[in-house]
Amino acid sequence: MFLFSMLDARTKLFFSLLLTLLILFVDKLAAAVCLMISCIVIRLVSGVTGSVIGYIKNLTLLAAFIIAVQMLFAPGESYIIKPLFPYFIPVLGGIGSLKWEGLMLGVIIACRLAALMVFLPVFTGTTPLHGIASGLCSMGVNYRIAFIFTVAFNFVYLFKYEAVVIMNAQRLRGMRKTGLKAAAGILIPLILGAMRKARDSSVAMDSRAFGIYEKRTWIDKPEMRKIDYFFIAGSVVFFICIILINYNL
Repeated sequence: MFLFSMLDARTKLFFSLLLTLLILFVDKLAAAVCLMISCIVIRLVSGVTGSVIGYIKNLTLLAAFIIAVQMLFAPGESYIIKPLFPYFIPVLGGIGSLKWEGLMLGVIIACRLAALMVFLPVFTGTTPLHGIASGLCSMGVNYRIAFIFTVAFNFVYLFKYEAVVIMNAQRLRGMRKTGLKAAAGILIPLILGAMRKARDSSVAMDSRAFGIYEKRTWIDKPEMRKIDYFFIAGSVVFFICIILINYNL
């Protein structure tokens, strides 16, 4: 059994919180690359289905766009290509200029985004929804808020399944649109279906008087084990190491 599948939901939530903090605050290239590589390694050893290379390929276009925007508009004085109209530098950052500082910043942002996208399926793919809810409630979180988290994660899988169903139905009808036209054809029925499901869920919750009691009971109560405490300690060490790399300490 893979390590992440053996961990308690609270342990994975704690690690996800530390990882999110790192993704938000890391601003050096070495730390961002280390963070991305660490997430890729975690993904490879977690046993979650889906290719890491496929995820990175899907992010290539977005990463290229982010890097291009940062090279054009981020502040800096080291030019790869000098501005075509230097008099507009104070206003537009130099039309046609490409800066080294923008390139570095764009690569850092792309690495942080890749780390998040690679790790997210690890958490959602190894943690059952009831485990997330019971783990949050055992930490003192109100069960109504815990239910919001579980519904959010459930809708991620639901949207993925519904998108596949919509695309297969469109292919059976001979639709061969590509690019933005194909995306619009998928998004509109997907959004309408999500609104209907949200309405049905609301009616079902109201009919069962969800939230009328301050507390609720659980069939199974999660318990932390030694492996969870060791992993939490390792997560703290990992967090400190990335911070030290980021600030060159």
